[in-house]
Amino acid sequence: MSTEPQTNPQAAPEFSRLAHFPVTFFAIVMGLMGLTLALHAGAPAMPVLEHASSLMLLIGAAAMVVIAMFYIAKSLRHGGMVIEEWHHPVKLAFFPTITISLLLLATATHPYQPVLAEYIWLIGVVGQGVLTIAVLSGWISHRSFQVGHLTPAWFIPAVGNVIVPVLGARMGYIETSWLFFSGGMLFWIVLLTLVMNRLIFHDPIVARLFPTMVILIAPPAVAFLAYVSMTGEVDGFARILLNAGYIFAALVLAQVPRLAKLPFALSWWALSFPIAALSIASFRFAQLDGSRFHQNIGLFLLLILVIVVVGLVGRTGRAIARGEICVPE
Repeated sequence: MSTEPQTNPQAAPEFSRLAHFPVTFFAIVMGLMGLTLALHAGAPAMPVLEHASSLMLLIGAAAMVVIAMFYIAKSLRHGGMVIEEWHHPVKLAFFPTITISLLLLATATHPYQPVLAEYIWLIGVVGQGVLTIAVLSGWISHRSFQVGHLTPAWFIPAVGNVIVPVLGARMGYIETSWLFFSGGMLFWIVLLTLVMNRLIFHDPIVARLFPTMVILIAPPAVAFLAYVSMTGEVDGFARILLNAGYIFAALVLAQVPRLAKLPFALSWWALSFPIAALSIASFRFAQLDGSRFHQNIGLFLLLILVIVVVGLVGRTGRAIARGEICVPE
């Protein structure tokens, strides 16, 4: 009798796919939650959007639970693969998408279940703080990073910090909100300098990661929302932040011809949340300043966002069916 271990040949492919289930899947949750919040922000202009927002909240929460279960299973079965992702120079920046998803879920849940939302937010804040320090420590460790490893995805930890005050200030956590806002703005400015240097003076971003260019829009747009949440008004600095988001959006718009030629990858989900953030920021400015023009911008961006998310969901489903995702890179 053979003493070699027996394996199930049908189970092996699924086992392998679980090992390669990437942390970048949480970017999908960010996109869905971003759409939820954008629909809610647009509801004063079009009340029917509130019903769509409630539905998207359920869809986004369900997606988060499913993705989290798969990643927990990967952590238990293939802990070494998680460690490998942590040490990956590009994927490291995506780990805060986990806590950002929690913060967005809390923000979207707050109008319906404020107590539950506060508990989710507190968990997200603690996790965001820990992951921010851990990621920054990873960046300044003994490892040697190359210029090609730097992409706009490195903004993700900074974006997570400035998301904290969006709901935090509303719930009364003022000093905590300013703490995270300060940290997020500080590292956004530092990383923006590094990223612009990389984009101008070095080789172009590889095709698979080029969609992360859209992330340039997110930090100023989210920072605007955080700032007005803490101050309650639109002043000169708030206008600088919002208009910086529009400027980066124009820069990204100029890259659309190149984006249209690229093959699909999970990095394409980077398109969704920044557009959502700028749409929400436009709606918020319109609400505070009474600007019909900015309300129309918000509605236009929301339309683009819906088209983008529908397209991404369809393309992601097709990629999963074809076995193009969760494979060795």
